[in-house]
Amino acid sequence: MADRKSEKKHEGNLPKEDDLPKLVRNIVASYHRDQITHRIGETFLPSRGKIVEIMDELRQLLFPGYFGHKVLGQHNIQFHVGNLADHLVRALSEQIFHCLCYSSDSEHHACRNQARQIALEFLARVPQLRKALKLDVEAACDGDPAAKSFAEIIYCYPGYYAITVYRIAHELLELGVPMMPRIMTEHAHSLTGTDIHPGASIGKRFFIDHATGVVIGETTIIGNNVKIYQGVTLGAHSFTKDERGRIIKGLKRHPTLEDNVTIYANATILGGETVIGNDSTVGGNVFLNMSVEPYTYVSLDDPTLNVKLRRKKTGRKKKQ
Repeated sequence: MADRKSEKKHEGNLPKEDDLPKLVRNIVASYHRDQITHRIGETFLPSRGKIVEIMDELRQLLFPGYFGHKVLGQHNIQFHVGNLADHLVRALSEQIFHCLCYSSDSEHHACRNQARQIALEFLARVPQLRKALKLDVEAACDGDPAAKSFAEIIYCYPGYYAITVYRIAHELLELGVPMMPRIMTEHAHSLTGTDIHPGASIGKRFFIDHATGVVIGETTIIGNNVKIYQGVTLGAHSFTKDERGRIIKGLKRHPTLEDNVTIYANATILGGETVIGNDSTVGGNVFLNMSVEPYTYVSLDDPTLNVKLRRKKTGRKKKQ
């Protein structure tokens, strides 16, 4: 009986069709109370969907013949690249414009001119990007005995995709574009499980084996010929705060890996002052928040392994 009474009381509190105007007023009133979680009356943010499309087209430009649906040859390559570059300049300019204007008080005309100039400067860097990505694919082929070809790495490897997106995003960040680089790397993060901040500095011939669960923080510095495995975290040890208790931004918070370093699976390396010297190796599952000299091998002591033989259960004979 008590349950039925509570059910009737609950049903009496449920919103009705006539309550909709009141519900709308309450929702709008919540906007006025909180200015952080809305952008009413402000400029458009960049389109995440359009930026993902731009990344797909950029991969067609970086790796002609690998992506897209066009058979390319000497008879049509000039036309194909010209058409693709023209479309990319317009698409990039539009999204860069929204990135610049959402965080700036500049006049829209000035923003549009600046956005187009940045788009053109980015395309001018495509040959340089292709050179860096060629070295990365060579590093992957040299570092992974399972790799059968360059095509397999470019077309299939999630780690290589994450590195490709990082190198695109890093160039845009260097050109002063806000937000878009982070949209790009977070999209790659969602697809591959590899989280590379576009602000990280990564040298030549970089390879991530298996990729899943890798985290590379914003102020990480990685030298040339570095190889890391799945689950590696290059993170911050602690955050310096101001007198108000707020995190001070812009400081180096993440480690430095010098040339020819290898970091094995699930290792965690923390701290802006932590430096892994050149030609060093950090073993799997190591937790490290101090620097090591060049040519060092860091590992955990071997754990104790207990192997016990379980006795077979002897079943009793059923009575007849």
